[in-house]
Amino acid sequence: MSEKLAAQCHCGAVTFSVELLNGFNGLRRCNCSYCRMRGAVMAFAPLSGITVLSGQDKLSEYRFNTRQAAHFFCSVCGIYTFHQRRSDPNQYAVNVACLAGISPFDFHDVEVVEGAKHVSEGGGGLAGRMKFFPQ
Repeated sequence: MSEKLAAQCHCGAVTFSVELLNGFNGLRRCNCSYCRMRGAVMAFAPLSGITVLSGQDKLSEYRFNTRQAAHFFCSVCGIYTFHQRRSDPNQYAVNVACLAGISPFDFHDVEVVEGAKHVSEGGGGLAGRMKFFPQ
């Protein structure tokens, strides 16, 4: 695992530290209905790789469809922080925008996985790529 990174929601009510599994390699977006609307770039951590430092009582949980993935967001500012993955329940996906000093626009080419038809339902794989070209 990599070093511990500081992270927080937009308002700072929720702070946490993250140890990513593979650093910023393998970043993804997803095209499922929920991820499509929130638009986050995600990195990955083991369940033991996230420590909530403050604001545990401010984290709200949202589950939809199969209710297997637990998505966490700040109840004050609404920012998605991380979620326990449906495709690998032993991992969290982490919103890179919550990491101190990191912007999703730092990554110019990000894979988009096919989440609209989940891998457990015969889907999965690469749906495309999101590219960012700064002016």
